[in-house]
Amino acid sequence: MPKYNIGYLAYFKIPQKIIFVLQFQVMPENKKNKDSALHVQGGIEQPSSINESFVRNLKKKKVRSLSIDEYLQGILNGNRMILSKAITLIESSKPEHQQLAQDIIEKCLLHAGRSFRLGITGVPGVGKSTFIESLGMHLIKKKNKQIAVLAIDPSSQRSKGSILGDKTRMEDLANNPNAFIRPSASAGSLGGVARKTKESIILCEAAGFDTIIVETVGVGQSETAVASMVDFFLLLMLAGAGDELQGIKRGIMEMADAILINKAEGDNIQKAQMAKVQYENALHLFPPTASGWTPLVETCSALHHQRIDIVWKMIENYHQLVKTNGYFDTNRQNQSVQIMQETINQKLMDHCNLNKEIQAYQEKLKKDILKNKISSYIAAQKLLDKYFELLEK
Repeated sequence: MPKYNIGYLAYFKIPQKIIFVLQFQVMPENKKNKDSALHVQGGIEQPSSINESFVRNLKKKKVRSLSIDEYLQGILNGNRMILSKAITLIESSKPEHQQLAQDIIEKCLLHAGRSFRLGITGVPGVGKSTFIESLGMHLIKKKNKQIAVLAIDPSSQRSKGSILGDKTRMEDLANNPNAFIRPSASAGSLGGVARKTKESIILCEAAGFDTIIVETVGVGQSETAVASMVDFFLLLMLAGAGDELQGIKRGIMEMADAILINKAEGDNIQKAQMAKVQYENALHLFPPTASGWTPLVETCSALHHQRIDIVWKMIENYHQLVKTNGYFDTNRQNQSVQIMQETINQKLMDHCNLNKEIQAYQEKLKKDILKNKISSYIAAQKLLDKYFELLEK
């Protein structure tokens, strides 16, 4: 570090002030005065914040991949780390990971199917995460349940990324040893439901969780994807946010097994009661359900843990009814068939998109569409014709 020699060139007297003009001179390296008060000791070199030895060993160490039997045994033993790794394989787009994931799912199928699956949806800000935490803690403390929460986080259409911050909103539940929370990116899936959520449910059931809660990102006609994977579909609504009947959409209302008006607290209690009456009147206009269950409307305050026990009692009554009349098993079977059909559609789409000739032909058709040489519908038909021609070869 260069040293400076300071001297006064001149000073000026102004009434009540004296201004000094300072002269700075850089002292040559060979003339540094170590006895000067301006001399600064070099000090002790600070150690690196990174453990270089650990980094070298980590690079040398090869991470051993687990076998299918090791995955299965870890999941059946309730090992959270292995369960999370298996779900990561399910969500991976790599072909080798997908094949391994399917082998694991096949092994776990014999140990799955013994849980109750609850789907929860609602507009953003309705308090889905708060309600899930309140309900989850109630079930753990009062019912001794094992809770698995599969939270679907909305993905950015630009970066395809997600915040995955559901664990921070369910702090008490996330830290409970009887609960497992897995946030997943929607990745553009229909209705905000992650494409692999259904397979993740199987792994969670094999791991011993008796209550699976699926949280979605919002409401809409596409929320049929939620109803196709759960036993009970709960729609959360708000009171005082406008005309309640204005927000009723026939598709989502017909699928809901119950409507829950959250944030019924303080000055909002009266508004929640009024909204409850309006929703009950609207539900009477719908035809009877296949399950034989009449959808109910309830109010609660998830933030203050009020009426959570009443909500769960309602869900238990539904479970007992559908178990008795046989609808529970029939619905599960129909869901399995629907999953097969959806998987076939997805596999065909993937096989088509991965074909190099199809990819090249698709790019050509895109250019023709942009130049208005061909309509989008005719281009799609041409692409399918090309695909079927390749299959016949």
